[in-house]
Amino acid sequence: MHTFEVWAPRAHTVAVNIGGESRALKGSGEGWWKGDIEPALPGTDYFFVVDDGEPIPDPRSRFQPRGVHGPSQIIDHTSFRWSDALWQAKPLSSAVIYELHIGTFTPAGTFQGAMERLDHLVDLGITHVEIMPVNEFSGDWGWGYDGANLYAPHHSYGTPGDLKAFVNACHANGLAVLLDVVYNHLGPVGNYLNQFGPYFTEAYSTPWGWAVNLDQRGSREVRRFFIDNALMWLRDYHFDGLRLDAVHAFYDDSALHFLEQLAEEVETLAAQLGRHLVLIAESDLNDPRIVSSRESGGFGIDAQWSDDFHHALHAVLTGENEGYYEDFGRLEQLAKALREAFVYNGIYSSHRGRIHGRPVLGLSGHRFLGYSQTHDQVGNRAQGERLCHLVGSGRAKIAAALVLTSPFVPMLFQGEEFAASTPFQYFTHHEDVELGRKVSEGRRNEFRAFGWNPEDVPDPQDPQTFQRSKLRWDELNREPHSGMLQWYKQLIGLRRSNPSLTNGRMQEVGVRFDERARWLVVRRGEVEVVCNLGSDRQAIPLSSSSKKVLASDADFQLRPGLIELPRDAVAIFTE
Repeated sequence: MHTFEVWAPRAHTVAVNIGGESRALKGSGEGWWKGDIEPALPGTDYFFVVDDGEPIPDPRSRFQPRGVHGPSQIIDHTSFRWSDALWQAKPLSSAVIYELHIGTFTPAGTFQGAMERLDHLVDLGITHVEIMPVNEFSGDWGWGYDGANLYAPHHSYGTPGDLKAFVNACHANGLAVLLDVVYNHLGPVGNYLNQFGPYFTEAYSTPWGWAVNLDQRGSREVRRFFIDNALMWLRDYHFDGLRLDAVHAFYDDSALHFLEQLAEEVETLAAQLGRHLVLIAESDLNDPRIVSSRESGGFGIDAQWSDDFHHALHAVLTGENEGYYEDFGRLEQLAKALREAFVYNGIYSSHRGRIHGRPVLGLSGHRFLGYSQTHDQVGNRAQGERLCHLVGSGRAKIAAALVLTSPFVPMLFQGEEFAASTPFQYFTHHEDVELGRKVSEGRRNEFRAFGWNPEDVPDPQDPQTFQRSKLRWDELNREPHSGMLQWYKQLIGLRRSNPSLTNGRMQEVGVRFDERARWLVVRRGEVEVVCNLGSDRQAIPLSSSSKKVLASDADFQLRPGLIELPRDAVAIFTE
C-alpha cells in the first residue's frame, strides 16, 4: 500500500492512474487530496488525473524514468544502504569547490561515470563538488536549468539510487557535495504545475514569464513545495549544501522572505541530522544582506557567488568591454574587488544606468565565492570558449593564481585545471520540434546583436554541440594540459599550507598596481602575488624579501627589491 497525496486546490476531482486504471483521491482540506492505494509499491508507475483530464506526472514525482511527460515512479528513499554515518563536510571557509556538469564531465555522462573520476578531484585538492542541476528536464541532455520535475533526478543520468551512490562515493573520498537548484522558474516543457494550483503569479514579470508565487494568494503551499524540495535533497540524498540559482529573480514582499525561511529550516534540519549544511546563493543584487546573519537583519545564507570579482578579473585579462563587461576593465576595479568583494557597492553603473549595490561591511571573504570561470561565464559565450582559449595559458595561470590566493572561497569549473581543449557550449534536447527551432533561432539572434555571424553560433539542438562539450580525459598527460594541472595543484597546495591565504580577512588584503604599465601585486600576510599583465617584459617592485618562489614562467630574474617578469606571467613569494 502507498499513500498518494497532492496539493491541487484548483481541482474538482483528482485520481491516481495505475496501469490505465484510475482510483479517486479524497479532498482533505486546504486543497490537499489523499488516498491509500493497493498494491502500489516502490517501482510502481503512476499518473495523476485532474478533473478527468489527461494523465500527468506528480508535481513531487521522485523519478520520471520515461521523461517529463511519462509516468512518475514510487521511490523508497529508505532502501539505499548508506556508508557515510560518520561523515562531516569540511568548513566552507576551507573549501576549494569544483563545479561540474554530470552529462559532460565524463564520456558516459552519468552519475556512475562521474564516480570514476573522483580520484582526480581528490588528487587535485578539491574539498567540495558542486553539480549543476540534476532535476528532470526536457530531453536527454541539457544544462538542467529548465527543470520540470524538481524532486526527480534526471533519468539519463541514472536512477535515484545511482545519485545516492555518487554522493556516498564522494563522501567516502572525503568530498562534500553541493547541488545546484533552481527555484526562480521552471522549464517550458513538462511543467504541469498550474493544472494543480497557483504555483505562478502574474503579479510580477520575469525573463521566463510569470514569477513563482512566493507572496500572493496560495503562496504558503508553493513556498512549502520548494522548501520541502531543498530539505529532500539534503535529507534523503545526503547532499551537504545547495547552490540557489538567481535569487535576484525571487519576487517576495513577505515579512519573512523565502530565503530567510529556507535558511532557518535548513539550519533546523542540520541540527536534527547532526551534519553541517550550507546554502550558497547566486545573486545579481550586490546586497550583503543575503549573506548576513538573520540576527543582524540578513537572510542567513552562508555564501554567494561574487560576479564582480569575476567580471573585474575577466575584463582585465581579456580586454572585453561588451555587455556587463563595460562596467569593468581597470586594475583599480580588480583591486577593489579583492578588498571589498563588490566593485559596485552603491556607485553608478553605466551598464545598468543607475546606482547599484551597497558596501560589504564586517563580513569575511568566506561569504563570497571567487572564480575566473563558471558554467555561465563560459557557456553563455557564443562558442563556449574557456578562458585559456581567449587569453592563452600565461594569463589563465595568472587568473588561477589570483583566484586561489584570494580572500574568497575559490571555485573551479570542470576542465579549467588542465586547460581543457573542449568548449562548454549551450546545448538542449527539446523533443518539441517547434520549441527546439525557437531555441536555436533565439540563440543565433542573441549573438547577432554582438556582431557574430549566426552561422558561427553552435546550434543548441545539434547533438554535436553537446558531444563537443564533453571533457577529454586523455589530455591530462600531455602538454600544455599537464603543465596547467601541475600549476593548479601547486596553488591549491600553497593555499592549504599557508594560513595567510585562508583567513578571509578582506581588510588585510594589500594591493598595489600600475594602470599604465599593467602590473598588479597582491599581498596577503606573508604571501605576495606579482602579476605582469603588460605587453612586454618588465621589472616590478617587491614589498618584501622572500626566499620561496612559485612562478608560472621560469624566465624571471630577481634583483634587490624587484622581480623582472616576462609578459603574462605571475610569481608568488612566501617569506
